[in-house]
Amino acid sequence: MNKKNILKTMVLAAITTVAMTSCNQSAPKVDEKSDAAQPTPKGLKIAYVEVDSIMSQYQFCKDYSLLLQKKGQNIQNTLAAKQQQLQAAAANFQQKVQQNAYTREQAEAINANLQKQNTDLQALNQRLTNEFQTETEKYNNALRDSIQHYLKVYNKDKHYSLILSKAGDNLLYADKSFDITNEIIAGLNKAYKPSEKMKAAMPTKK
Repeated sequence: MNKKNILKTMVLAAITTVAMTSCNQSAPKVDEKSDAAQPTPKGLKIAYVEVDSIMSQYQFCKDYSLLLQKKGQNIQNTLAAKQQQLQAAAANFQQKVQQNAYTREQAEAINANLQKQNTDLQALNQRLTNEFQTETEKYNNALRDSIQHYLKVYNKDKHYSLILSKAGDNLLYADKSFDITNEIIAGLNKAYKPSEKMKAAMPTKK
């Protein structure tokens, strides 16, 4: 699972949600009964934010990406170790069977135990995967909320009608004068206060 892509998708959704909310609040209401074209609002104020820059420079993203990467690696290591143990036990069992080291009853009992271990391993795999997905969703929600909250506070003074997210070539053209990425990142990092749980989970900086 690509943790960076998960978080990047979430960031894009978060910024887009805030932009749409801001637009809905500031744009004039449309008469749903009328099919006539509505005039373009005067004084439309637009800005955009580079999602890739948020991913690479917002400390919240970096901290959570590292945590997810660490958790994912621990899961992989745990499952790999148990898989190797099971494979070694199965190979030893086959060797002993070929050497006629077991009675029929003993062989059946050992084989049943190996099958149970395999079933247990599959169940463990599913449980750890579900836990990782839950943890990822929790982190994504926290990241989304932090961006939404900051953009709402930021836009009280700026009064943008739209704050667009720019990721790759999703915007065919955008004048650099509309780029507020550095402002947003600086504000996000200033507002970011890692929790005690986050501090405890992060590697000690030398």
